[in-house]
Amino acid sequence: MLARIPGPALIAGLLLSLLLAGCVTTGPGGTEVNIDKARKTHIQLGLRYLQSGDENREMARHHFLEALKLGKRDPEAHHGLALLYQADGETSVAEDHFRKALRYDDDFSMARVNYGVFLYQQERYEDAREQFEEASEDLRYNRRSYALANLGRAELRMGNTQAAEDAFKRALSLNPDLPVALLELAELKFDGRDYPQAKHYLDRYNAESRQNPKSLWLGIRIEKIFGNRDKERSYALALKNLFPYSAETLKYQKMVAENAQ
Repeated sequence: MLARIPGPALIAGLLLSLLLAGCVTTGPGGTEVNIDKARKTHIQLGLRYLQSGDENREMARHHFLEALKLGKRDPEAHHGLALLYQADGETSVAEDHFRKALRYDDDFSMARVNYGVFLYQQERYEDAREQFEEASEDLRYNRRSYALANLGRAELRMGNTQAAEDAFKRALSLNPDLPVALLELAELKFDGRDYPQAKHYLDRYNAESRQNPKSLWLGIRIEKIFGNRDKERSYALALKNLFPYSAETLKYQKMVAENAQ
């Protein structure tokens, strides 16, 4: 949960309090201000405003732009603006800032993964895969498992089933409880008719993660294969009660209707 966002007066106070020996500029009242610290503070505040809700986007924009005034090649400021414009639906502007973030810091793996997600959402799966793959090879990146899971999803969209499975398994080797990798592997194994492995991965997913329509629908089909009527009904009841308007509920209702004929 995010901490309370500072008000404008406190923000101003934070920026004016950045004093160091060897400062390079002078702020209001002759106060020396460290540009690097001021820029980083603007970026941090911009990200916090962006994460705190749509109503704070303009404050986020203000801080990212202020950061760029202090360093027009700051990759983190461009990354922040890319996320902001992505949320605004300004895809061409967002992509321009993603590209600038990576141009000014080729090792910025967080920006690379977020750029990959952006490309994936634009259905540019091959471009997305390239970004995820490069980020996944950065051994210093502490979220490599997420890059690998996203790589697996891009491979799936391109029809590369084995490459997708390999990516999901690599993700689990780094993060054994990663929900997206467990659920995608369960689905892959089910589609490949390896039902014991499908159940194995789904059980691991259920042990650590909240149910969603995809997991419940998969559970229904797996338990139907194994003839476990009680568990199948339990999954079905949860799907209908928790997600009555989901596409998976419609699929379940269609299956019931076909079986009744």
